[in-house]
Amino acid sequence: MIDDTLIRIVLAVIVGVLFGIIYCMRVLVLMERRVARIEAHIDNVAHKILHEEMLIEHKLKPKRR
Repeated sequence: MIDDTLIRIVLAVIVGVLFGIIYCMRVLVLMERRVARIEAHIDNVAHKILHEEMLIEHKLKPKRR
């Protein structure tokens, strides 16, 4: 009787830990997706800034005669 109760408690703890690990992995995946989306937006802004800088430099160059 005591062995049966102890086994159930140990199994419940193991199952709880496994569910906790699965939940943490889910949260990590969601956070990684958010970070990837933020990095994509930063990259897009950086490309736009580079394009604007190149346009400005082109306009400021002295023309050849």
